[in-house]
Amino acid sequence: MAGSLEKISETISTGSQSSLIVTGINSTYDVYVVQFYVRPVDNDKDLLVRVTTSGTPDTDSEYDMATKFLRADTSFGNTPVTNGVNWFFNSAMANDSDKFVNATLYLFNFNNSSEFSFVTVETAGFNDTIPGLVGEQGGGVHTVAEQITGIQIAGGTYAQVDVKVYGVK
Repeated sequence: MAGSLEKISETISTGSQSSLIVTGINSTYDVYVVQFYVRPVDNDKDLLVRVTTSGTPDTDSEYDMATKFLRADTSFGNTPVTNGVNWFFNSAMANDSDKFVNATLYLFNFNNSSEFSFVTVETAGFNDTIPGLVGEQGGGVHTVAEQITGIQIAGGTYAQVDVKVYGVK
């Protein structure tokens, strides 16, 4: 995937919010990159992602995914989901002021209404339950042929969020 990144937007929030809708996905680019870090208010919350159409999260049961759950304290695990209500991209985030979950998502076919949209993901964050570094690496597909305009980041209440959206030129 040769090319350069064109920054579309950046959203920084330090207020308490239960989800964030990331917009800026349209027909300008074939591939988008979303990079973000979040710090939850509460411990033991999972990072959840959904697609949005016209600013509204799709709450259907059409989210398939397969990732490797990476752990610093033991061997990896598999995280397969078929017909889920969201993508699950990091588990049991910690809420300490110096601990964030970082993620990079590559979005494919989001602007194509005749194809399924899919995503690849890489995350890393600190898990207080384990405790230690955890992450997910893999991908997901939303098995509905529709034009996607953004994503929703959810899974708890966030004290701090920084999201950047790029188009791949």
